[in-house]
Amino acid sequence: MFATLFGGLPHPPLDADATVDAIVEAVVRAQEEAGLEPISDGGLRPGSPSVGGWHATARLTTLAVKQTVTGPYTAAREAGLDADAAMQRATKLNSLLRDLAVAGCPMIEVHEPAAVHIGADDVDRALFRELHGRLLDGLDDTHVSLVLTGGNADTAGIDTVLAAPYSSLGVDLLAGPDNWRLVASTPGAVGIVCGALSPRPDSLDGPETLLWAAGYAASMNGRGPDRVGLATASSLAHLSWDEAVAKLEGLGAAARLAAAPIDERVRAMDPRAVSSRAAALGAVETRPSEPVRRPPEAT
Repeated sequence: MFATLFGGLPHPPLDADATVDAIVEAVVRAQEEAGLEPISDGGLRPGSPSVGGWHATARLTTLAVKQTVTGPYTAAREAGLDADAAMQRATKLNSLLRDLAVAGCPMIEVHEPAAVHIGADDVDRALFRELHGRLLDGLDDTHVSLVLTGGNADTAGIDTVLAAPYSSLGVDLLAGPDNWRLVASTPGAVGIVCGALSPRPDSLDGPETLLWAAGYAASMNGRGPDRVGLATASSLAHLSWDEAVAKLEGLGAAARLAAAPIDERVRAMDPRAVSSRAAALGAVETRPSEPVRRPPEAT
C-alpha cells in the first residue's frame, strides 16, 4: 500500500529569497518524512511540466518521483479550444509524456478535473476517448495514472474514462462519492488510488476512512492491496504549511497501518469504527471530543 499527493502543497515557510530548488526540496522532504511515495514537486516548480523540471526534482531524493500534468480535455475546456485544437494539445502533450518515459520517470499522473462535466453527453464522451487515445499513444510500457478530482465523474462511464490503457485510476471519493461506481467497474488489473483524505482544514483525519476505502477498493474484482494506493482527495495548496504537513503525516500513517497486522490496525482505530454494535451497546469507551467518523457512502 502506498500513499501519494493529489494536487499541490502550500509554499513552505522559507525566506523570500529562497530558490526554486530550495522550495521544492522542502516539499520533497515533507513528503519523505510523512512516508509518501511517489513524491511530487507539490506544484511549486514554475512553468509548464518538463523533463528538466522532473529531473531537477528527482535529484533531490532517492525515492520515486512522479510528474503530474493537466490532461488535454481539461486544458482544452479551460482554454475554450475546439475539438481540432484539443487534439493538437493532446499530440503535443503525448510528446512530453514520451520524453518523460525515455528519461526514466516511473509514474506520470494525468489530472482531468473537468471530466466531472462530461456526463451523458455523447460528443464529450467521444472527444475524451479520442484525446486520451492520442495522449497515451506509444506509452504502453510506462505507468500512466488518470486522476479525477472535484466531483462525481461516474456518469461519463468507465468505457469513456478508461478508453485509453491507463495503468491506474485515481478518484476523489469525498467530493465525488459516486466515483465508487467507477472503481467497481474498473478491471482488477488496473490499480486504484483512493483520494480519501479531506483537503478541509477542519476535517477529522484519523485512519478509519482511509483504511475502509483501501480495503473496499482492494476487495473489488480480485484487485488485492498491491494494486491500491491512498491519496489526498485533492490539492492542499490552500492550507497553511503546518496544516498540510499534518495531513501528509496522517496519510502516510494510514498507508503504513494498511500493511500492518490486523491487531495493530484495530488498536489504531476508533473502537466505534471496528464494532458499531459494541459501541451502540456501550461496550467501548467513546471520546466525546471526537465525533463518529463516517466513511464515504458506497453505492
